[in-house]
Amino acid sequence: MNKKIFIDSDIILDVLAGREMFYESAAEIFDLGSAKKLELYTTAVVLANVFYFLRKKHGIEKSKGLLKKLRSIIKVLPIDEAMVDSTLESKFGDFKDGLQYFSAKKNEIPVLLTRNIKDYKEKDVTAQTAEEYLRINQNILLLEKDFKGTAL
Repeated sequence: MNKKIFIDSDIILDVLAGREMFYESAAEIFDLGSAKKLELYTTAVVLANVFYFLRKKHGIEKSKGLLKKLRSIIKVLPIDEAMVDSTLESKFGDFKDGLQYFSAKKNEIPVLLTRNIKDYKEKDVTAQTAEEYLRINQNILLLEKDFKGTAL
């Protein structure tokens, strides 16, 4: 199981906005990040997008508080000119998706969690839903839980 994961805005919103159908698996990803079993990454563009939607639901101060809590378990990657240029030259129809993809690629993060898998056709970074990631890696996650604290 690869432990470096890029998190898209819809996965973050599933947790912070309490989207019932998707909350459980997204929350499990963040629980694994909080327990240091996964390294979670995103960009400032994603956080700006998340804040835009959260403030409509929760207001500015509560939304800032939610993002502060999120920042304790997720790292923010920079976006540079090369990523912008690569996105402009790419086939990505959604500029934000292109920036996320090239950020993950440059930082050698092989998995990007999103609910918009169809938007990521490139093969250098694997796009998965939170549910798919957990299902594919469930045996490894269970083994780690079973062997926690044992010397191997």
